[in-house]
Amino acid sequence: MFASVLSAAIIGVKGRLIRVEADVCAGLPAMTMVGYVSGQVREAQERVKAALRNSGAVLPPRRITLNLAPADLRKEGTAFDLPIALALLTAFGLLPKESVNGILAVGELSLNGQLKPVRGVLPIAVLAAKRGIRLMIIPKENRREAEMAGGVRIAAAENLRQVWNWLSAGEAPETEKPETDSEDGLLYEPKAPDFASVCGQKVLRRAAEIAVSGFHNLMMTGPPGAGKSMAAACIPGILPSPSLEECLEISGVYSVAGLLSQERPFLDRRPFRAPHHTISQKAMAGGGAFPRPGEISLAHRGVLFLDELPEFRRETLEILRQPLEERVIRISRARGSTEFPADFMLVAAMNPCPCGCYPDRSRCTCTDTDIKRYRAKISRPLTDRIDLWAEAGTVTFQELEEGEENEDSKTIRGRVERVRTVQAERYRNTRYRFNGDLDAEGVRRFCRLDGAAEKLMENVYAHLSLSVRGYHRLLKVARTIADMDGEREILRRHLSEAVCYRKPEEGIE
Repeated sequence: MFASVLSAAIIGVKGRLIRVEADVCAGLPAMTMVGYVSGQVREAQERVKAALRNSGAVLPPRRITLNLAPADLRKEGTAFDLPIALALLTAFGLLPKESVNGILAVGELSLNGQLKPVRGVLPIAVLAAKRGIRLMIIPKENRREAEMAGGVRIAAAENLRQVWNWLSAGEAPETEKPETDSEDGLLYEPKAPDFASVCGQKVLRRAAEIAVSGFHNLMMTGPPGAGKSMAAACIPGILPSPSLEECLEISGVYSVAGLLSQERPFLDRRPFRAPHHTISQKAMAGGGAFPRPGEISLAHRGVLFLDELPEFRRETLEILRQPLEERVIRISRARGSTEFPADFMLVAAMNPCPCGCYPDRSRCTCTDTDIKRYRAKISRPLTDRIDLWAEAGTVTFQELEEGEENEDSKTIRGRVERVRTVQAERYRNTRYRFNGDLDAEGVRRFCRLDGAAEKLMENVYAHLSLSVRGYHRLLKVARTIADMDGEREILRRHLSEAVCYRKPEEGIE
């Protein structure tokens, strides 16, 4: 007897429908599994047989063939345990065939039939809603995560016997709505520090506002203790709230990475990732035997902060070059290629030299060779992808004592949201969202200079020996500054300020 049940696999951060087929016939008792399955999936045979036996299912000795289609897609993970068990129950006649029509099931089974949570339920639920699945059966621990997708009916079970009883009766019970009475229960990141607590550093504050307004990459340089890390930690407080679509994207990435929980089933804030400089290439980019998102993808739609940038391994930093341009990262292995989203804003900080005191030669103990070697850890192609360079000066005693009242993050965020609204209107029905997204065609179309600014641009291009990429990035920053001033064209003062945020050329190889 033949039976099939729908399930799903995670490819990158998206769901893909999988049909679990079971065929039972006369012959020597055996169970064979085909369909390009990994060893982890093949182990499901033993788990499922024990779970069925301990759930009260008596299966006569038969020859069983299991197939996970399509056969050209590699299957990984433990989420296929439940659909395999349901397919076997149906093939042996213990469940009516019509009871499994139009349902999608995922879940890992323990030997006693209990259902265990699995990764990637949110993108699978989004897929189920798009494909018109009438019912999705999942482990109880994944319930709130799945319900955030909307558009599909969810049945969350504790064990296999419960699912068996539901389908035998012909209907699963209604699922309770997710508990959202506590707002903080939905937030992944703690509240960010406020810019009002940053003493002095007007240049850093201005550069951070420009960077966030246009989604530009930002580099902060200066001596240790000047406030670079503090300013970076304040950036999440001025980021606009993500849209519902962006929240689903962010939460989907964290779901695949296994970082969602019952307490935090949905992320409604932009991520802020700050990995340590000892991070490996694989942890930064993602991948592994069972590909998972790395820090680059976990920062999707948010900020990736790299403190003490020259202390990172050079080969790790070079990974950033492709995703900074293409907004995706592709992990290619012998078994295939996996694509993860990587639309993030890079914020980095570095000292001017190993001891951090350069150019104060009365305190700096570094030789010219030391300084050159330190800065050479960051390649020219990578620095070319950074839009703004801002210097953090030493905070004076008077600035600390006077305690000048600074603008708080709420005020800055209000201006950022206004600029983002201007960009949303300008780029409606285009492939762009922010000024930082513009390519060469977009720069020609949207970054128009007035007469005085055009003459200045000609001089700047020759004097700074700009590359084509540097030229485009300079115009994109000037476009954002013009938007902050409410101007339709880029004026001379906007371009002049953008030039002030160009990187220091000396010592960068």
